[in-house]
Amino acid sequence: MTKKAIYPGTFDPLTNGHIDIIQRSSELFDSILVAVAKSAGKSPLFDSDERLQMAKQAFSGAPNIEVVFFDGLLVDLAKEHGARVVVRGIRNIADFEYETQMAGMNRKMMPELETVLLTTAPEWRDVSSTLVRDIARFDGNMSDFVPAEIEQAILNKLS
Repeated sequence: MTKKAIYPGTFDPLTNGHIDIIQRSSELFDSILVAVAKSAGKSPLFDSDERLQMAKQAFSGAPNIEVVFFDGLLVDLAKEHGARVVVRGIRNIADFEYETQMAGMNRKMMPELETVLLTTAPEWRDVSSTLVRDIARFDGNMSDFVPAEIEQAILNKLS
């Protein structure tokens, strides 16, 4: 049986921490579905299509990573794509508490859906999309936190 996992997020923007979790996941599972979420309740810097395109570009050379957009329940996306695993990265105890709550709710709606929590690599533990956006808004150097193409997209968006 092919093991397909989903890595969902808003990716506004996609950071090196996200990329690390996705690449590590792609070594654990046969295929990874990077699910770019609509971003309900947030004020994204990039619109859905821009975030989708940046993620597609970031993983264009990875044969077992597919990038899709979704707007709805994660369990519905999992059923639609035949995925039975959700991968989430955790940086700290707050992430752990949030992700275990989400995993529990997803499991109530789809009992066969497992959640795998991967600890963030130490070098990315403090990186978040929100902090990257804040650094960018104040003309800080974000080159250590995002790929060069995404850094340029952020600079273009804010100029």
